[in-house]
Amino acid sequence: MLLSLTHICFPKARRHTRKFFELSYYNPESGEYCAGWNDAWLVFYWIVIFTGLRAAFMDYVLRPLARKGGVKTARDETRFAEQAWLMVYYSVFWTLGMYIYVNSDYWWNLSELWTNWPNREVGGLRKWYILVQYAFWLQQIMVINLEARRKDHWQMFTHHIVTTALIFTSYGYHQTKVANVILCLMDVVDLFFPVAKCLKYLGYDKLCDFMFGLFMLSWVMARHAFYLIICYSVWADIPKVINYGCYQGKNGSISGPFPAPDRFGHLFKPFQDPVGVVCWNNNIKWGFLSALLFLQGITLMWFWMIVQVAIKVIRGGQADDTRSDNEEEEEEEVDLDEEALTEEVHLLEGEPYEEEVGVEELNLKGRTLRNSRYKKTTSSASGVSIPGHSDRKELLGRIGCDKGV
Repeated sequence: MLLSLTHICFPKARRHTRKFFELSYYNPESGEYCAGWNDAWLVFYWIVIFTGLRAAFMDYVLRPLARKGGVKTARDETRFAEQAWLMVYYSVFWTLGMYIYVNSDYWWNLSELWTNWPNREVGGLRKWYILVQYAFWLQQIMVINLEARRKDHWQMFTHHIVTTALIFTSYGYHQTKVANVILCLMDVVDLFFPVAKCLKYLGYDKLCDFMFGLFMLSWVMARHAFYLIICYSVWADIPKVINYGCYQGKNGSISGPFPAPDRFGHLFKPFQDPVGVVCWNNNIKWGFLSALLFLQGITLMWFWMIVQVAIKVIRGGQADDTRSDNEEEEEEEVDLDEEALTEEVHLLEGEPYEEEVGVEELNLKGRTLRNSRYKKTTSSASGVSIPGHSDRKELLGRIGCDKGV
């Protein structure tokens, strides 16, 4: 807020504050933008914006919307708000990403993804899109460490780390075209998922079932079919289109290709000097391809979990979202710990404490009662039953959509 007011009210300060609000390195001759370290200020600004927007939108728009929609518990309100925020974000940025992709020269043309490399400049809209997406994914790393952890926390954390690393390196190595396509493939799945979960929380079971079907279809097509086609293009098309070697200079005066000046140092040059040495060779290609295939491995693990639960539902069994088990087990353990602590405090303070015991527990000689440990029985795997909590969950955050969370 102070930064925005400074930028608006003090024109002389704008040469310092402009880099937080506007794209840097504009070339008036080409109408496009170069990359550079001042881009980091815009990324930092959008991390702050996303953090504030998320908190405000969840508290003042989405939680009240959940209550009006019939969501009753505070926990479900929070879950609804989290998923609805993601739905809003991906609705905007998947649409924007597809707009950039459809209006590009690489629309349905894989070999065009690699032409004119290294192109040191990029259009303003695509540059803003990549940098803001990068800010969002960095902010998501903070979010998953602040929210209640699920069983797949470390898979999700690893996924986010690799994703942010790929966005950063693709931007530095002037591969924003393929970054745009891959983000579109990932975002379309992440759009259907929160829509389905929000419908489930609101009780629209049939719509949730339909959206879950679209979610499964989009997952297979986007994250396994088209994604692997992109990986194949990295392996097969890049050697045909990109002339391996090192280049230097800005657009219009690029020199190269020439041999790598050193063994490893040149790998970091694109991040140190926007018009300095940038190289492409087989090792760099395999570095990018390995990271992409690593992400594919994570998504295959998640897809296998989804398929297992879907098979259970089709067979009429109980659908459990195994990702949520840690969260509920922790809540149950906390409730039990508080109850046990209360009992101990009552005993230590000498306050009257009522407890049912059998005749065999009476010590008539000492006229005392032996403290018996209470037991709770349940059919759940945790061995604990919490009133108001159901042991039956569903897919997508439990997939059947016809039972409560």
